[in-house]
Amino acid sequence: MREILLEKHGIHGPTVYHNLNPAQAYQEAILHGERTMIAENGALVAYSGEKTGRSPRDKRVVRNAASEKDIWWGPVNVPFEEASFQKNLEIALAFLNSRERIYCVDGFVGWDPECRIKVRIICSRVYHALFMYTMLIRPTDEELASFDDPDYVIYNAGQASADQSVEGVESSVSVGLNFEKKEFVILGTEYAGEMKKGIFTVMNYLMPKAGVLSMHCSATADPQTSTSSILFGLSGTGKTTLSADPHRQLVGDDEHCWNDNGIFNIEGGCYAKAINLSQESEPDIFQAIRFGSVLENVKFDSAHNRVDYCDSSITENTRCAYPIEYIDNARIPCVAGHPTDIIFLTCDAFGVLPPVSKLTPEQAMYHFISGYTAKVAGTEVGVTEPEATFSPCFGGPFLVWHPTKYAEMLAERIKKHGSFVWLVNTGWSGGAYGTGSRMKLKFTRAIIDAIHSGVLRDVSFETDSVFGFQIPVNCPDVPSEILVPKNTWNDKAGFEATVKKLAGLFQNNFKKYSEGAGKDLVPAGPQA
Repeated sequence: MREILLEKHGIHGPTVYHNLNPAQAYQEAILHGERTMIAENGALVAYSGEKTGRSPRDKRVVRNAASEKDIWWGPVNVPFEEASFQKNLEIALAFLNSRERIYCVDGFVGWDPECRIKVRIICSRVYHALFMYTMLIRPTDEELASFDDPDYVIYNAGQASADQSVEGVESSVSVGLNFEKKEFVILGTEYAGEMKKGIFTVMNYLMPKAGVLSMHCSATADPQTSTSSILFGLSGTGKTTLSADPHRQLVGDDEHCWNDNGIFNIEGGCYAKAINLSQESEPDIFQAIRFGSVLENVKFDSAHNRVDYCDSSITENTRCAYPIEYIDNARIPCVAGHPTDIIFLTCDAFGVLPPVSKLTPEQAMYHFISGYTAKVAGTEVGVTEPEATFSPCFGGPFLVWHPTKYAEMLAERIKKHGSFVWLVNTGWSGGAYGTGSRMKLKFTRAIIDAIHSGVLRDVSFETDSVFGFQIPVNCPDVPSEILVPKNTWNDKAGFEATVKKLAGLFQNNFKKYSEGAGKDLVPAGPQA
């Protein structure tokens, strides 16, 4: 447990503990009053207080002449004055300096040494330190000894409320990013995911600036050829489940980059949803939750030190963080070759998108920018209408540049490396939610297997009359009658009306991107 000095970062008073390993972090948490417990499986159970998810409406980015032309300003990147950021930093430092003991974590971001950056976390909760020790790429003792000045510093004073009298601060939470000072300040929220996604936002700025595509996706690799496959998808589409493939190696579950060498994971750990987790449903994740892992906001039975994964009374957003090497078939180092296949996952609750379709590079750009999935309506009596959700590049809250920047970089790489692009629907078939049924997981797995084996590239296709993509007429181990959605609907007129409705939702959503490069992509979208 080595102590270091942080005077250059404005820390003067507390004792600072540096890069605690899990055993040391557990000891600190138990001895010094953290709201933490140890589960019977060995994981550290912690609670983030009032905020059990990210606070995207409270994120601010400092507007500076050096970077302002690069940034996609709007609800995702709300401008912040330099003076306001400085006031937030002063609040954070005052709080951190008032603590008796604080924690510092130094780690790497990016498994490719050519693109790696150094990040320093300064925080007051040891659970936050262990979380980031898990999620960053952990330096060796030799690397730590020569770590020197970090590229970016996160000041996590989440236990201190933001000051709403500061210009641009609208609640007790404020999450501020300053690209010029290379600093990130967190106030008013103890949710650990703010640090993880803050770093991803930094990479979403730095990597495209260096000609490297950053992506919110999971990735697997062929153990024989080292070629990769990447899966994009919003929550509920099956990204985590389908990445757990016993025939392939896991490169990473959430954040990656694509450069001239291939792809690489940004992180050293995984951060998976824990709600309804079981040995049967997600055996790899279930077994990864052990000593050194962090369980966040789960229901805990203190009489038996057991976790009830099915209890959502605290939040639906229960989480677990664990080092990627806890997954048996993880690929370490987390790098792989260029993707042969790119898979966009969507859960279409309207029931009109095919189980699988092949996209052109232009269609890939369109659907990448759209980032579509659909969720079923809430529990209100009589409401069964599906609700479309669009998140640009399947990661809208973390983008810095305009979405077309990332889409253009993706299309360039698709063309250069000959990657195949697929849209896979894990949602409804035979009708919309309430009438049809959810696509069977075994069929989706068979589709993914056919994509990875290359079999699906050589079958016959037919063109969808509205969306224009290519639908395979057969796929091994998948009934041919479900591949063309219209064939599964009894109400053919209802199918046609629903297709037109969904096409209209796509078109209305894409209007916000149709300026500049986006206007050339309109013909790649649905034509209804």
